[in-house]
Amino acid sequence: MTPQDAQAFLDENFAPWVRALDLSFTEVANGKATATMPITADLTRMGDILSGQALAAMADTIMVFACFAHYGAPKPVATTNLDTQFLRPGVGTHIRCEAEVVRAGKALLFTKATMFAEPSGKAVATATATFYLAG
Repeated sequence: MTPQDAQAFLDENFAPWVRALDLSFTEVANGKATATMPITADLTRMGDILSGQALAAMADTIMVFACFAHYGAPKPVATTNLDTQFLRPGVGTHIRCEAEVVRAGKALLFTKATMFAEPSGKAVATATATFYLAG
């Protein structure tokens, strides 16, 4: 799956509020996915800090695409658990999320993600999730 394939799949299959995050894929291969999200006024709270809800939604979405990258194509997965740790305020121009499949079983995939504020490159949040392979 190329970043362009991932972008098209996101645009055609995800809810409008997920698409409103304006995610841009840079890598989707070998069980890993990387994307960026601009920090905009629509996603920030008081103090121009990126909201935790936007970070959690980004992490969940990019980890889904890491699952797709594990299989080489989109497969129906459902989030069964999502745990997000917020490390520092999300400030800057955009967030880069790097996600990967840590372990894949027959029905469950375990993933992790780290989100970095750019241009500083500092980690602002980490997340882990478990996905159920439906079907």
